[in-house]
Amino acid sequence: MTDKKEVEEIDYTLNNPDTLTKYKSAAQISQKVLEAVSALCVAGEKIVTICEKGDKLLEEEIAKVYRGKKVTKGISHPTTVSPSSFVTPYTPLTSDEAEAAVTLNEGEAVKIQLGAQIDGFGTIVCDTIIVGGDVSGRNADLLLATYYANELLLRLMVPPGLLATGTDEEKAKATKVKAPTQSKITSLLEKVVKSYDCNLVEHTTSWLFERNEIEGKKKIILAPGDGTKGDGTPEVGDVWGVEMGVSLGSGKIKTFENRPTLHRRTTLTYALKRPSSKKILNEVVKKFGVFPFSLRQLEDERDAKVGVVECVRGNVFRQYEVVGDKDGEAVGRLLTTIAITKNGLQKIAGPPTLDLSKLKTDKKITDEEVLKILEQPLAKETKPKNKKKKKPAKKAAAADDDEESSDEE
Repeated sequence: MTDKKEVEEIDYTLNNPDTLTKYKSAAQISQKVLEAVSALCVAGEKIVTICEKGDKLLEEEIAKVYRGKKVTKGISHPTTVSPSSFVTPYTPLTSDEAEAAVTLNEGEAVKIQLGAQIDGFGTIVCDTIIVGGDVSGRNADLLLATYYANELLLRLMVPPGLLATGTDEEKAKATKVKAPTQSKITSLLEKVVKSYDCNLVEHTTSWLFERNEIEGKKKIILAPGDGTKGDGTPEVGDVWGVEMGVSLGSGKIKTFENRPTLHRRTTLTYALKRPSSKKILNEVVKKFGVFPFSLRQLEDERDAKVGVVECVRGNVFRQYEVVGDKDGEAVGRLLTTIAITKNGLQKIAGPPTLDLSKLKTDKKITDEEVLKILEQPLAKETKPKNKKKKKPAKKAAAADDDEESSDEE
C-alpha cells in the first residue's frame, strides 16, 4: 500500500528537477545517435541497413545509462530514413525484398528521425541532410526555408511576456498580449518559406509531450488543408515535440503505396483472436510500451506482418501511413524536443546547428515582421557563475558567456 501511494505522489512535471534530468539524458543519446546515423547516409547505402544500425546504436547507448536502477528505458522512436519526397518517417522491412533494396541517391534530401526515452520521458529528433553534401541551388533553398521556419516557430511558441524586460508595469503589459493564433503562425511561416520559393507541408503537427505520451492534449497544426485545427497554446511547464515540414513543391501530400511499418500501441483493449496478433501485442507491451515501433524491430517480421492486421483493425495499434509530397518534390523536416521553463524555451534535443555559411542562394527573407521575430531570443540571458580562474580572466568570462548563450539557444 505504501509503495503504491508513493508512486502516485511522484511529481512528473518539470517542477521536479529529476524530470528534466531524464529528458536531458535521453536527449544526449538521441543527438549522439542522430549524428552517427547521418554519417551512414551515403549514396548507394541501403535504407534498411542504416535503420538497423541506428536502432542498434540507440540500444547500446540506452544500456549505458541508469544501470541497476528501477527505471524503464528504451527507444522512443525507431530509426527512420525518409527519401527525398517522403514526408513521414520511413523504415522498410528486410522481408520486403523490393523496399529492402532501396538505396540512397546522391544529392537527395533525406530525413533522419529517431529517439530515446528514460522513465517514459521521450525525446525525438529529426534532421534533413543532403546525401553527398551538395548544398547549393534548390537544396540550399530547402534547407534554409526549413531552418528559418523552424526558428520562427520556436520563437512564436515562447509565452507572451515571459522574456519581457523593463519596469513591472511594462512586464505586466507584455504578459497580457495574446499568444498568436495557429492561423497567424501558419501565415508568418508561409512568409518565410515563400521567400525561398517553398511551401509548408500541409498538416505538419507539433505535439505536447508528457510521460509515456508523445501526442498529448495540445497540438499545433500548420497549413491544415482540410480545415482541421490545433488545440491549446504553449505554456511554462510544457514539453513539446516541435515539427517543421517544408516542400519544394506545393506542400500538398498523398499516401504512398509503400507498406506501413511504423505503429504505436493505443490504450484501447480488444479481444484478439489470432495467436500471431497476441504474440506481437505481448512483445510490443514489453519492449516499447506506448512508444512508436517498427515491425522490423519485432522478433519475427513475417509473423508481425500477419499479426499486425488484426491489431490495427481492432484499434489496438495505430498505423502510421507512408505519406509523401503529392508532386514528388523534395521535402525537408526538422523535429526538436523543447521545454518551456520560467527562463524561456530550451532546446532539449534537436538537429545540429546548420552551417549557414555553406548554403549558397540568391534568395532571402525580407519581411520586416518576420525578421524582427527572428531577432528575438528564445530564453533569458543568464549571467555566468563566478568561478576562480587563472588569467586571462576577461577571455575566460567571454568564453563562459558564449557557452551560456549557446545553451539557451
